[in-house]
Amino acid sequence: MRRRRFLLRTAGLTGAGALALNGCGTGGDGKVTLDLLVASYDKSVGASIGDQWDDVAKAFEKKHPDIRIAVERVPFLKIDATLARRVKDGRPPAIAQGNVFAPYAEDGRLHPVDDLFAIPTQADFITSFSDAGKVDYVQYGIPILASTPRLFHNKALFQRAGLTGPPGDWAELLTAARALKESGVPTPYALQFGPESAEDELLAWLLAGGGGYSDIGGYDFASAENEATLTWLRDELVAPGLAGPDPAQLTRTRAYADFLAGRVGMLIAHPVLLAAATKARLSYGDAPFPRKDGEAAPPVGLNDWMMAFKDGGPAAEAGKFLTFLFSRGSAAAYGAGQTTLPVTVSGSEQLRADTSQRALWPFVDQMPEAEFHPVGLRSWPTVRAAVRERIGRAVVRGGRPADVLQALDRVGRSSA
Repeated sequence: MRRRRFLLRTAGLTGAGALALNGCGTGGDGKVTLDLLVASYDKSVGASIGDQWDDVAKAFEKKHPDIRIAVERVPFLKIDATLARRVKDGRPPAIAQGNVFAPYAEDGRLHPVDDLFAIPTQADFITSFSDAGKVDYVQYGIPILASTPRLFHNKALFQRAGLTGPPGDWAELLTAARALKESGVPTPYALQFGPESAEDELLAWLLAGGGGYSDIGGYDFASAENEATLTWLRDELVAPGLAGPDPAQLTRTRAYADFLAGRVGMLIAHPVLLAAATKARLSYGDAPFPRKDGEAAPPVGLNDWMMAFKDGGPAAEAGKFLTFLFSRGSAAAYGAGQTTLPVTVSGSEQLRADTSQRALWPFVDQMPEAEFHPVGLRSWPTVRAAVRERIGRAVVRGGRPADVLQALDRVGRSSA
């Protein structure tokens, strides 16, 4: 996801100038400079706030002429590695965007949110997102660029297969998949267990089956509920060819492209698909992902994280910028359109009142119930990599879900 790079312009400085080697310095003009490290999105996944960091910085500087924001952009796939290297080299930015915050919080490197925001600003964040940003009950991760998926279906393919609407439970999903298969749809349900985002697809299914990733303070992959869910996927969807030729290699990008091309009947997808489907003139619908026995399953919550480094700059100046970033006015001016969702109550209310954003309303409405990956655990990046590598093996013909789930628990324990 994100952008350009801001590099140190001088070297070998001492005194006040040396402060700029970290994320904050005071220039000759008396201004405090905050380094802001953000990610750049490619155009296929782009989000407005990712495109508008310079505008946000300029608008903030106009209100706070004593603070300068130095924007440094790096490609999304390199953001975590770049940030880790900067921290290791003793050059943390004042504020950074990334996918990982727990290790920095555990090492005492981050300002807690209590030191950055006034209580009214903190209270405006959607509770489920705030809770996901906590380590040991203290919030350090600040959510941004949120999303939550829903079950999309191709209305034209459904009509051709004699189906009238989205499935309300797994039995109906299976019936729909079989009807789609019989009508010639190559991939009735696109099971995205490929290396790009398998952890998202997996969590949606596990939550719908009554399980999940973790218990209090650790992982619980090898639960009876999780094993039953993967066994059902293996036997009911994958074995009969209802989930495409090779779910273990199916990436999100490929699944979305196949859906837009009319080769997929159903899939879990994010709001980014809305505009693309409209542009493709595809007749589609979206609905909550169903629990096994009916009703809506807990939705998956996803987002990036902002964090403020103690060695990068003072909490007061960092807090002023972050407060501006999440203010109601900034949300209106730099809203993310049909790609990501607001993380604040006021931003959600604003979007919910905008009839031009009606397609996003169901996504916004389910966000307060969202459940997240265990991002507050230091080991999660390692476990996430193991999920992407191994989970496809659980659902292939002859796959052993219990063995795969137990192996993931061992990865979690060994990397804790």
